[in-house]
Amino acid sequence: MQRLSGRDRILTALRRQEPDVVPHMELWLNPIVAEKILPGGSIEDLTEYLDIDGIAYYTVSMEKYDILDEAKGIIRDKWGVIKRDTGQTTPHPIEAPIKSEKDLETYAPPDPDDPSRYEPLKKMVERFKGERAVVAIIEQPFMRVNELRGAEDHFINMITNPDLILQLNAIVVEHHLKALNNFVETGADIVCFSGDYATKDSLMASPEHLEKFGVSPLGELVQFLHSQEIPCILHSDGDIMPIMEMLLGTSGIDGLHPIDPVAGLDIGVVKEKYGDRVCLIGSIDCGPLMNWGTKEQVRQAVKENIRKAGKGGGLIAASSHSIQSKTKPENYVEMVKAIRDYGEYPLSLD
Repeated sequence: MQRLSGRDRILTALRRQEPDVVPHMELWLNPIVAEKILPGGSIEDLTEYLDIDGIAYYTVSMEKYDILDEAKGIIRDKWGVIKRDTGQTTPHPIEAPIKSEKDLETYAPPDPDDPSRYEPLKKMVERFKGERAVVAIIEQPFMRVNELRGAEDHFINMITNPDLILQLNAIVVEHHLKALNNFVETGADIVCFSGDYATKDSLMASPEHLEKFGVSPLGELVQFLHSQEIPCILHSDGDIMPIMEMLLGTSGIDGLHPIDPVAGLDIGVVKEKYGDRVCLIGSIDCGPLMNWGTKEQVRQAVKENIRKAGKGGGLIAASSHSIQSKTKPENYVEMVKAIRDYGEYPLSLD
């Protein structure tokens, strides 16, 4: 088979077809690990150094914060949510800006047309266009509204004040549609919507409430991107199996990340049930395995991941969440190498 670019590998997998080799990318790669692998290099440099097929960036609202208390790591994002920066993948929200309906009268979301917010994406496109898939990440509406209203009030208001939640959804969807249009014009190959619908133990709300207040607004955004021929990925941790049929049918997503093993999801089972409807992205253990495992254990995990979910295409091999600060650098390097070693199509791992 002709060798494909990283971009074409990932786009082929998202169409649930077989590329030349199982592709690999991470939605988040901790800079601490990157520095240990390639001292002095950027994430972009590391992407080239390891020949990773795609690169992702939180391009709209997660790259800029107002620092409120540097010593305590207290920051405010551009949506007005106050958070604590723990140094891990995403800061933890601690105070919501919408404390009552009255706050909606004066609330304004960030400007989706501010060109400075797309500079990182523009630079990635300029560097990798046509060679590696450039993924723009934005929060899915359910997560953004959850932070705007505060988690507890968000869940309560879905029952007691649904109109308030629908108003917040409308604000987020309006903002995101403009942001997504800017993604397209800037040259993103793929958009990933990030945010959880479940914990490792249960859904965050009933399937009916999740569909009305979470998945339906996501579907509006996916529909727009599909009209622009841009494929879409959803990142949701947790046990989402109880809503999988609804999620795929209502949202129309092309790829699902990370097929969370901590929540009991088995990528082989998900592949068997839903592999004809969605590309699977994951689910190599990013916890104990990547933090403390041996290189050989990493290789075996990669091999099993590809054996279970690689047949027929529709697999992008990746960690079960992200490459975090405690990851052994040599384990991530071995993971990338093993994907290439075991992922050549046609597969021969049975």
